[in-house]
Amino acid sequence: MERLDAFMARAAAAYYARGEGIGRDFTTAPEMSQAFGECLGLWAAVTWQAMGAPGRVVLAELGPGRGTLMADALRAVDQMVPAFGRALELHLVETSPALRAAQAGKLGGRVAAWHADAREIPPGPAILLANEFFDALPIRQFIRRAEGWRERYVLEGSFIEQPCDHAEAAPEGSIREIGQAAREIAAQLGARLAAQGGALLALDYGPAESGLGETLQALRDNAACDPLSEPGTADITAHVDFAALAAAGRAAGAAAHGPLPMGVFLQRLGLMARSAMLAQSEPRQAGSILAAAQRLVAPEGMGRLFKALVLAHPALPTPAGFEA
Repeated sequence: MERLDAFMARAAAAYYARGEGIGRDFTTAPEMSQAFGECLGLWAAVTWQAMGAPGRVVLAELGPGRGTLMADALRAVDQMVPAFGRALELHLVETSPALRAAQAGKLGGRVAAWHADAREIPPGPAILLANEFFDALPIRQFIRRAEGWRERYVLEGSFIEQPCDHAEAAPEGSIREIGQAAREIAAQLGARLAAQGGALLALDYGPAESGLGETLQALRDNAACDPLSEPGTADITAHVDFAALAAAGRAAGAAAHGPLPMGVFLQRLGLMARSAMLAQSEPRQAGSILAAAQRLVAPEGMGRLFKALVLAHPALPTPAGFEA
């Protein structure tokens, strides 16, 4: 028997160690459209300029997948804001040896170092990108029964419930998910940014406001499957509690901007215009290029469910894309 968050952590570590899931079990925004990474790279460059264009700045990605986002980001930066390209020192937070190898293949000598934990990123002003990183972190689940709250554990592929000290007013049968690991990382990074300068941009799926409900899910071969069966063979995730992340960052001294629907954020960054340019230059792929961009921004696609949140040094102006 193990608590749900321990089960999730073990399952996710085993799954990502294999490094085979992206594209087979699920598809992320950078793999759908190169304009996504390009827009984020230019967002980072604008943020660097707002920081006063320091001569050295850490650019770090948390959970960089196969390196696609960062490869697209750096290409756009080198073309459009080469001074930022010269100033940045690239660090990647990745535990999977297989994914580190894929990232090295795409990014080569641009990577200064890999880290197993965000706390290992070297000190100094930093711009941090986290695309679909927080959803893969483990959660705890509490369920309201007639006799009180119980916490969910996993035993032999099924949930069992144990007494706990969780307490809040809610109807019987309600489920409360708490992403303790995500909150701790947001607090740690918020404190770092408040003390040393910079910003974190997190893009993920989940509600803008905290609420009750179960969101634990798993994908295998791009189809939903039982998250408790065959741990390590499926992508197991839960919706991100953006309000909790923002609160953790603010409590640590950072300013929080958002969350904002990702579709609104990407349109403000010019993703559709950039996609139209790519479609014009690649007429044979024009349909798929534009369809991918539409999926990223449309409310019925990823545009509403996915959100954008920034934690930043309090003195930084409103980040690009978050203007009222």
